[in-house]
Amino acid sequence: MSEMITPASEKQLLGHPQGLFYLFFAELWERFSFYGMRALLTLYMVDVIFEALAKKDYATAAVYSSYGSLVYASTVIGGRISDGILGMRNSIFLGGILMSLGHFVLAIENNVAFFLALSLIIAGNGFFKPNISTFVGSLYKDGDPRKDSGFTIFYMGINIGGWVAPLLCGWLAAAYGWHYGFGLAGIGMLTGLIVFWSGIKKGVFGDKGLPPENGNIDKKVAGIKQGILVPILAFASVPVIAYLLSSYQALGEEGTWLGDQNIVNIIFKLIGISILGYLTYIMVQATPDERKKLFVAVLITFFMTIFWGFHELSGSVITLFAARNVDLEGIMSASQTNSLNSMWIIILAIPISMLWQWLSKKNLNPRTPYKFGMGLLFAGISFYALAISGASANESGYVPFAYLLLMYFLLSVGELFMSPVGLSKITDLSPKRIVAFMMGVWFLSSAFAFQVVGFIGKQLAIESSDGTISGFETLTVYTDGFMLIAKYSLGAGLLVILASPLIKRLMGNVH
Repeated sequence: MSEMITPASEKQLLGHPQGLFYLFFAELWERFSFYGMRALLTLYMVDVIFEALAKKDYATAAVYSSYGSLVYASTVIGGRISDGILGMRNSIFLGGILMSLGHFVLAIENNVAFFLALSLIIAGNGFFKPNISTFVGSLYKDGDPRKDSGFTIFYMGINIGGWVAPLLCGWLAAAYGWHYGFGLAGIGMLTGLIVFWSGIKKGVFGDKGLPPENGNIDKKVAGIKQGILVPILAFASVPVIAYLLSSYQALGEEGTWLGDQNIVNIIFKLIGISILGYLTYIMVQATPDERKKLFVAVLITFFMTIFWGFHELSGSVITLFAARNVDLEGIMSASQTNSLNSMWIIILAIPISMLWQWLSKKNLNPRTPYKFGMGLLFAGISFYALAISGASANESGYVPFAYLLLMYFLLSVGELFMSPVGLSKITDLSPKRIVAFMMGVWFLSSAFAFQVVGFIGKQLAIESSDGTISGFETLTVYTDGFMLIAKYSLGAGLLVILASPLIKRLMGNVH
């Protein structure tokens, strides 16, 4: 009888579907490539791409912000195309190929190649990132108690990649040149793709991740099958994205209504207004109970955007601060400091998870609003640590490395308080008929966070006509900026904690 046959997808390894470990290594290598490249990106733009500009920091902040926003926004489009046409396997392959090409093109030291490379990575990430996480979930049946621990294993792969990549790519870039660091990131992406391919060849995924049964992949548009048309359009989007990235200059003069906005800033403002308009319409149509929960979902998303906006400064302003004002002599390079966040996440993830379990047994596990408030408080304290570091600077304007280590420790604690619970609460709080839309809004919150990153990066940009940017002049700019961020984050955290009793009531039966 067919019930007695164990399909390939049911083969177990350490009590989990075998396919999980292929996805684990595929994601590990993909994140290796992503974070390895990100660790170098800001410094590469300042030192190479915009080297001749007096406003190199400003240009770098604008491009980094646009890149981050488009990377995360692309996942919403890629996820929809996967659901309706390609399926997860094809989407992961297409995304992996685009990203591999992007990383290898980034190894070419040329300004045109630079913008094309970032665009390939943006387009590829849109197909790869949302689908590999969804693929993990598809390996388990609904209600399978192993699912949570499966995702924990999978996320550990993300953080191992995020920890090791900046160390290796940063070392290669410093020792042999930028293109070696970027090249290693490309090899990482290609390795992830090979691991995923070998899993398919061995049948470990069974029938999971195939194109949807609606047959859209073979339906023709303008005489071309959609399964072929999507990759064509994905590659065709690359020069368009490159144009958006390269249009980093402000559209208006200072004092005019456009000010320092560029095309990508305007696009995201329009998207934000559209989303708020649609959410208002949904809330008007909703029942009173739905409206309360939906309001909390929007509130959680807003505060998560603020947190990620400050957190993602690690790849831009904090990397520049590390290069210009942190005493890294004999410890690591500025690009390698990007590994510290993932290092702390690996160290802290299990202890904090055990803390929640222990508190649950004693009926003391704080509800979501309190965790969010505490997460923002930890973020605020982390930036306060950097803000006061200036008092310990040496005669050259360099502060001890311990401040940066402490900052990343506190920020990582804040991340573990907020990030794991946010996603599940969005699904719990959203009415079933719009849960997919709200998930899209949640993912877009990271895209909007990079608009915050860009704004702060521009405010803390240092102008210089020569290449020597360091010392007390830059130290004061950074520490004053970090103090302001600390105040905003601490204020937001206190606001959430004070409002938590009200938010709890609005959440109803959702913990």
